[in-house]
Amino acid sequence: MNSKFLIIVAGPTAVGKTTIAIQLAKYLNTEIISADSRQLFKELNIGVARPSEEELKEVKHHFIANKSIGDYFSAGEYEREVIALMDELYKTKDIVMLCGGTGFYINAILNGFDEIPQIDEKIRQELNHQLEKSGIESLQQKLKELDEETYKEMDIHNTQRVVRALEVCLGTGQKFSSFKRIKEVQRNFVSVKIGLNVSKEQLHHNINTRVDEMMRTGFLEEAKSVYDFRSHNALQTVGYKELFDYIDGKTTLLEAVELIKLHTRQYAKRQLTFFNKHKDYSWFEPKQIKLITDFVEVQTKDVFQ
Repeated sequence: MNSKFLIIVAGPTAVGKTTIAIQLAKYLNTEIISADSRQLFKELNIGVARPSEEELKEVKHHFIANKSIGDYFSAGEYEREVIALMDELYKTKDIVMLCGGTGFYINAILNGFDEIPQIDEKIRQELNHQLEKSGIESLQQKLKELDEETYKEMDIHNTQRVVRALEVCLGTGQKFSSFKRIKEVQRNFVSVKIGLNVSKEQLHHNINTRVDEMMRTGFLEEAKSVYDFRSHNALQTVGYKELFDYIDGKTTLLEAVELIKLHTRQYAKRQLTFFNKHKDYSWFEPKQIKLITDFVEVQTKDVFQ
């Protein structure tokens, strides 16, 4: 019986993961599972850089626009649903692809995810009160003091994620990062990890260009369409929060756009910090598609024999 393989394409936002994943998936005659926690939601499109309709037609994608922003969907639930899907796909395929920049999701598929004990609701209420009184910066600083690893890796502009990490730290007396399962679970596949990166200057250019294109193609209108749901966790994220502040009259549109670019660059840096900690990624530039294809062939030689 041939081994089953999971090809992971990871890296920072705007580096070009989708293009490479589609090229690889077509070459390998397989399907792509998204590991992007923001592209899950059907109401969000422009602001999360969802693959275009043309790209989605080229290769079958999973976990793109299959949840609603009102749904609660944890990393643990993502793990269970994706592993079940992979079991189905492996009945007819030897290789499946996982593509995205949410390191927490990728780790959940590779190593499992420990369930977190129930936390006293009073802790969350106290943190939300502090948020209203002192702003997100005070909670960010508290998280940095209690769990610097999570602080460096998390989207610290996502208010609800910061509150969640802090309530776990305060409620359990343990770091939020300690609940990542250390002992690997048994999986029925071999993982091949590909990291994509470009120079800092190029990545910043990509991010700035992408944000400008988002605004040109209707991001503000999309933000207005989900404004009434702004308290939902799915919208506590870079892009939407800055535009909500503009809609509320707290900033100008120009200021909001520049903040989106800044916060996205900061998020990309945290993504790279996360993936660089894992030494078993092989790194390429997106333009090196031939090298990437050759690398995958060598790593999955059982399939090509």
